[in-house]
Amino acid sequence: MKKLTHVDEAGRPRMVDITQKPDTEREAVAKCLVRMQASTLDLLKKGKVPKGDVFTVAQMAGIMATKQTPQLIPLCHPLLIGDARVELIPNDEDSTVEIAATVKSLGRTGVEMEALTAVTVAALTIYDMCKAVDRGIQIDCVRLVRKSGGKSGTITLE
Repeated sequence: MKKLTHVDEAGRPRMVDITQKPDTEREAVAKCLVRMQASTLDLLKKGKVPKGDVFTVAQMAGIMATKQTPQLIPLCHPLLIGDARVELIPNDEDSTVEIAATVKSLGRTGVEMEALTAVTVAALTIYDMCKAVDRGIQIDCVRLVRKSGGKSGTITLE
C-alpha cells in the first residue's frame, strides 16, 4: 500500500515536508457553476439584487479566500500568492454563472487548493447574496481544470 503523505509513522497527522523541493512557477485553474432561476440571473446582471453588486462582492470574496486557504484546510502550506484572478461569466441560456479562478505562485508546492477555494467561496457568496430571491440556487461541478509547475509538470483535465 502507498504511504500516506499527511500521516507520520505513528498514524498522526503531519504537514508534508517540502523544504528540499525547488521553487518553480506554479499555476492552477479551477472552475465551478452556480445554477439559478432565469429571473435571478437577470437581477444579478442588472445589479438589482437587494444585497448589492453580487459580481463584485463574489469576485473579491474569491480572491480573499485564496489567501486564507491554509486557515481553512488542515495541513495546507501557507503560500506567497503571486497572482489570483476570479472571473464570473453569466450564461443566459442555462441560467448559470461560471466561476473561473487562476492562481499563480513561485514556490515549492502547488496552488490547486487555493484555486478550488477561490471558486467555492465565490460561489457561496453568490448563493448568500441571492438566496432571498431564489431558494433553489445550486452550486455544481467544482473542479480543477489545469495545474502546472513542479515535478509533475502540466496536467490538463479539461
